[in-house]
Amino acid sequence: MTQAQPFPTTTSLAVRQALLDRSEIALIDVREEDPYAQQHPLWAANFPLSKLELEAWTRIPRRDTPIVVYGEHDGEDLAPRAASRLRELGYTDVSLLDGGLAAWIAAGGEVFRDVNVPSKSFGELVEAKRHTPSLAAAEVQALIDRKADVVIVDARRFDEYQTMSIPTATSVPGAELVLRIRELVPDPATQVIVNCAGRTRSIIGTQSLINAGIPNPVAALRNGTIGWTLAGQVLDHGAGRRPPGNVSVANHEKARDGARSVATRAGVRRIAFDALASLHAPGRTVYQFDVRTPEEYAAGHLPGFRSAPGGQLVQETDHNAPVRGARLVLADDDGVRADMSASWLAQMGWEVYVVDPVDDARRSERGVQAADIPAVPEVRTVSPSALSAWLSNGEATVIDVTASANYVKRHIPGAWFAIRAQLPQALKEIRSANRYVLTCGSSLLARFAAEDLRRLTSAEVFVLEGGTAAWVEAGLPVEQGESRLAVPRTDRYRRPYEGTDNAAAAMQAYLDWEFGLIAQLERDRTHFFEVV
Repeated sequence: MTQAQPFPTTTSLAVRQALLDRSEIALIDVREEDPYAQQHPLWAANFPLSKLELEAWTRIPRRDTPIVVYGEHDGEDLAPRAASRLRELGYTDVSLLDGGLAAWIAAGGEVFRDVNVPSKSFGELVEAKRHTPSLAAAEVQALIDRKADVVIVDARRFDEYQTMSIPTATSVPGAELVLRIRELVPDPATQVIVNCAGRTRSIIGTQSLINAGIPNPVAALRNGTIGWTLAGQVLDHGAGRRPPGNVSVANHEKARDGARSVATRAGVRRIAFDALASLHAPGRTVYQFDVRTPEEYAAGHLPGFRSAPGGQLVQETDHNAPVRGARLVLADDDGVRADMSASWLAQMGWEVYVVDPVDDARRSERGVQAADIPAVPEVRTVSPSALSAWLSNGEATVIDVTASANYVKRHIPGAWFAIRAQLPQALKEIRSANRYVLTCGSSLLARFAAEDLRRLTSAEVFVLEGGTAAWVEAGLPVEQGESRLAVPRTDRYRRPYEGTDNAAAAMQAYLDWEFGLIAQLERDRTHFFEVV
């Protein structure tokens, strides 16, 4: 560590050593998601400066966590601004990555493309080590065409499945597979095929069934819906098939025994709910996740646990647990989903615990746990009806700081899209005004953005009460499309495997990238992945 005012710096070598020592560290990239996805270190987590207050306390719960910050945008180093805000939020061990990402690369540090890279690279390693069976799209299509004894299960979230799916496929999100597969496929001779959009969740889902001792022949759909599309085959849209809701006692016992066996082999630890306090030692971050479905979580969950359905938790570890070296604690109510999810996280190098069974009465909290955020700034507000009058008279300019995808879907007529962290650049594109009104979906982010805007202009600054949602509820008109982009839409990386209008070249390039991840892991060597 070398001192520099007002923040210390941490070298790339020191960050790498912390990872190798398995010390707790949060390496955070404060650029927007698209530039982050272009290149970043394996364990860097994306914390856009634009949303820092809304995410920091939830994602980095311990205020003395060692945090190393980097991120440059259009020649501006965003890290000092982010570090200052983190200090205001109470974090006491914040430093800047010495020389930023450029220095990391110059020092020989490996950089990765895309998002959720730790999980995706781990999936590739699992396939290579375990020789996870797979079938090509044409082979699966042939099975469907001849009405073979085959069941296709989609391991993604239900909303992703509804967007596009393999014909005849049933939605069984990752953590649900081992628990529910025997109800969906009672005949052990039936061929089971697991798919996702690309590769990772189909590999992990397939190997989960194999690891848990499912008697059926199981294979991944090679390259998922991307492979299906590249083969010229037709996807379904709007499907709604789900597995049976109830699991028989016999099938539950088999699933539980299989999940416990693989969790034990992976080194998962067990802990009583009443002993959880012992894990919260000084200097240790503990993430507590309920891996059941969001609906089950809302109906009742253990105090202090956040909802993170198991399949997505394994897929998005960098988002859910950005502090590398932290402890993870998982809970369910069936003895299957937590064990299966934990088995993968343990193989990814995490210290993982599963909560021993508890009485249902202990799940005393209801609803969705609110994000842990600081006090919302006091701002001047305007009602939707008053703003409508202002706009009719040309007395206000609206700036929308919502996600660009939401802006494109609907926005107030005449509103400009801007990324909060890029308000100085946005103001150069937006016509000068005597009065600005900020909005977003709910007005929450807009309230934080209003503080920033007040420092940049002498004009009046207001926030729309209730945000764009309140405008819509008031029956006021909206526009669609990219009508007024004050800055480029860099807030979200366009995934080549989502949606239905991706170019074939982009999809093939994504697959080629995934195939190269194992070689990148070999060069990086900070992962501690161990496939059982």
